[in-house]
Amino acid sequence: MTTIASTSDSSAPFIANDGQFEPRLRVVFAGTPEFAAISLESLINQQDALNIDIVAVYTQPDRKAGRGQKLSASAVKQVALNHNIAIEQPATFKKSSTEGMAARQTLRTYQPDVMIVAAYGLILPVGVLTTPVHGCLNIHASLLPRWRGAAPIHRALLAGDRETGITIMQMDKGLDTGDMIYKVSCPIEPQDTAASLHDKLAALGAEAITAVLTDMPNYQAQAIAQEDSQANYAEKLIKTEGEIDWTQPATVIERQIRGLTPWPGAYTFLNGQRVKVLASLPVNTSQHTHEPAGTIISVGRKAILVACGKAGTQQMADTLAFTNVQFAGGKPMTAEQVCHGNQLNDGDQFTAEAK
Repeated sequence: MTTIASTSDSSAPFIANDGQFEPRLRVVFAGTPEFAAISLESLINQQDALNIDIVAVYTQPDRKAGRGQKLSASAVKQVALNHNIAIEQPATFKKSSTEGMAARQTLRTYQPDVMIVAAYGLILPVGVLTTPVHGCLNIHASLLPRWRGAAPIHRALLAGDRETGITIMQMDKGLDTGDMIYKVSCPIEPQDTAASLHDKLAALGAEAITAVLTDMPNYQAQAIAQEDSQANYAEKLIKTEGEIDWTQPATVIERQIRGLTPWPGAYTFLNGQRVKVLASLPVNTSQHTHEPAGTIISVGRKAILVACGKAGTQQMADTLAFTNVQFAGGKPMTAEQVCHGNQLNDGDQFTAEAK
């Protein structure tokens, strides 16, 4: 656990508001990746306007990263360091452990009015959820109850959803099951990847939590329960989900490429060597082939056309045109670079796994 002294001005707990003096809301923020850091930065910059003090930031312990496996601070921790805000990094809040009980006690010492949670990565027990006066509010990257769970952005793309959004939720002991306080939608564009959609939703999440904090009691009073029968779950991604099955329809593979960019990335094999497929064109539903799935039909300067599986009852197979690839040990390449370098040829066969 690391603690850095906060520079919040606790000596001035009241500000004028519509002619009345109201105490500043004591906020604890909990999050880990860049998605959460965007909201934290936004809230820090608006503390006076929102009549809040961010008294502490909770984030996951530093992790080893990169080839050198050096300890790396989370994006949220880096923001807190930049603003000299107190940082806590407990590994657990479980009552069954000494560390967990100590973490609960530390949280109580901050006397939080509300805890804002965004992609924190630790389970918060009921004893933690009830510590802040107004409970814990979660910034979730989907329109709940659709896509509860760890990977809502990726799952929305993989499923072919046309919209997603942000839900501000009053956290309870379930997995993203709490009452919905505020929802705002975001269209999913045909060219969106997990990376681009992440950035859109991170910005939208910052706007949404700001809106809620401008009148939190009113929003909480109008909270709406989720309809559990409409819920589905966004399971955590695993690396093997990136492996392309060319017998699938082109629309499924195209969503896989976009939905898994940048991680774990879509990939296939050629002569036992892994090839990453980095980007593709929208599926041309009028272009079909009799070639077996995984066959390279043509290597062009603008795109590489590959046979996929059949969709529905159609007699001919779909095709997919991808524009950027990366061979094992190499740098990303455009179709034109591949065409000039002769790394791929018409008739080559991609496989779903190394042979």
